[in-house]
Amino acid sequence: MSSFTPISALIGGGMIGLAAALLLLLNGRIAGVSGILGGLLDGQAGSEKGERIAFFVGLLGGPLLVGLIWRWPQATVAASIPLLIAAGLLVGFGTRLGSGCTSGHGICGVARLSPRSLAATVLFILAGMAAAYAARHLFA
Repeated sequence: MSSFTPISALIGGGMIGLAAALLLLLNGRIAGVSGILGGLLDGQAGSEKGERIAFFVGLLGGPLLVGLIWRWPQATVAASIPLLIAAGLLVGFGTRLGSGCTSGHGICGVARLSPRSLAATVLFILAGMAAAYAARHLFA
């Protein structure tokens, strides 16, 4: 954690909160990434399809644009491709099981004091702690 910078983390968190608040205030929608992607992929987006596409273009294009302006810190992933694929599938399964992802529950739901989102966020954190413990101590 030697590269942690609280100022950039605070700015990034504030931008995420602002974006989630603006989506709720201006469109009446919760900024849950899995719900937005799920609605786009299942073909039932209807009139919201353009909004969902714009959301994902911004989600993927924003960091790429910033990367063109500033130099990215070097990052390495010490996991194999099959492990990364399995992890991604488990995350996808968890978002369906939990009826939403960390962005929907953890950012928007907790801010609205939703009991379901509070419970889901606590379970996300506990599951992450258990997975980190298992990866570092049981399977290492």
